[in-house]
Amino acid sequence: MRTFSILLFLSFISSTTLFPQISFERTYGGYGTDYGNSVQQTTDGGFIIAGYTLNLGTYWEDVYLIKTDSSGDTLWTRAYGGELFEEGWSVQKTVDGGYIIAGRMASFFPWYSSNVYLIKMDSSGDTLWTRTYRDGEGYSVQQTSDQGYVIVGGTYFIGPEDGFVYLIKTDAVGDTLWTRTYGGEWYDVGYSIQQTTDGGYVIAGVTKSFGAGEEDIYLIKTNSSGDTLWTRTYGGAFDDTGNSVQQTTDEGFIIAGYSDNLGAGALDVYLIRTDSSGDTLWTRTYGGVFDDTGNSVQQTMDGGFVIAGVTASFGAGDTDVYLIKTDSSGDTLWTRTFGGDGHDDGKSVQQTEDGGYVITGGTRGDVYLVKTDPDGYVGISDNKFPSLELPHAWALSQNYPNPFNPTTTISFKIPSEAGKKQHVNLTIYDLRGRHVKTLVDEEYKPGTHQVVWNGKNEQGQQVSSGIYLYTLKSGDKRYTRKMVILE
Repeated sequence: MRTFSILLFLSFISSTTLFPQISFERTYGGYGTDYGNSVQQTTDGGFIIAGYTLNLGTYWEDVYLIKTDSSGDTLWTRAYGGELFEEGWSVQKTVDGGYIIAGRMASFFPWYSSNVYLIKMDSSGDTLWTRTYRDGEGYSVQQTSDQGYVIVGGTYFIGPEDGFVYLIKTDAVGDTLWTRTYGGEWYDVGYSIQQTTDGGYVIAGVTKSFGAGEEDIYLIKTNSSGDTLWTRTYGGAFDDTGNSVQQTTDEGFIIAGYSDNLGAGALDVYLIRTDSSGDTLWTRTYGGVFDDTGNSVQQTMDGGFVIAGVTASFGAGDTDVYLIKTDSSGDTLWTRTFGGDGHDDGKSVQQTEDGGYVITGGTRGDVYLVKTDPDGYVGISDNKFPSLELPHAWALSQNYPNPFNPTTTISFKIPSEAGKKQHVNLTIYDLRGRHVKTLVDEEYKPGTHQVVWNGKNEQGQQVSSGIYLYTLKSGDKRYTRKMVILE
């Protein structure tokens, strides 16, 4: 008991004293199109972002690397490439203090061809060496325990619509030790890789060769030599894709992507929790009536999960960055959206040392970096988002979908005129006024907020179908709406 209390105290100290909260939104780029595919926090508390930048003079894309301080201010940028299309898809810190980037070096004329592109740089972003590996694209890279590297992506023998999952293992200077391919007679590709505690690897991606539908989530577990130990597919009759995988603390796996088979809309964020053999423990979907996708997942310090992706169902514009925080069972704790009135998306997320989150992606043709506090809120903006102004009036929106089964999303707004945090209570009642479930009973900052109800009461039991009321209260303000749950 004493040890547990000390750990709690140290956790509190580390999150409140050693690492003061910083939150912001930043954009980076020039006159062309720039995009962030991957972000990591660096040892100095800043961030490293990898993606691509478009040279308007030649219309070639180059790998783009941005180093910032802890407030998101640029320390330096680098571009890598030549007279082809080069993109950086994944960046990782290396044990020598530098960075490794995996991506592609492609040509579209007179026909499509692509090579996996690997770049090693020092702590200042200066190139130490580069390597290319024939006939493929590299989507995810990790430094391995022997200080070499492992890259996963796709290799194409006919064209970009036919190919295999491609796994490359290198030594510390990028020379190939071995390669492996996985898949069948159709299109298969790997999007995410992690070295596992047994020294092997786990890969998540998509397969058209196996599974129940047009595309299915593909999970591959290998030994340290890349030999297959087992594979699993997840999905239904329509498309399902796995974009991100991480081994969990119990040696199982968490996979994030999207599904066209489950959920409330066209595409929905899809989260799959498995045991160490890849057998499903539970699945969850998140989203609304339009397309919502999950691009990156990480297990968080509290044992739950954070997902970053894109939502067309919620937010301020065409699409917005979608951040979802869940508990260890995948039940939603909160969701946040970021962006303006155009197209914004989130590609990569990491929990930061202060307990907050950092997300990168794209907005209005620029690299987008969002740093939140532990509750997913942002305090400082670089003013490139005029549509992100806070609401000017209290509002309780109609839940969506409605009618629903089993989950629905309720949105409410706290105006800027309210000042700082406001204590908010959001409670579900039946038509007789009997208490069903308290969804919110805490302080919230001004802004637009979303809460998901899974149709369960305070005792965790699924409620019966019928009409229910949900009421938002704050001070002397009270707003009520009706919703319908169907069996």
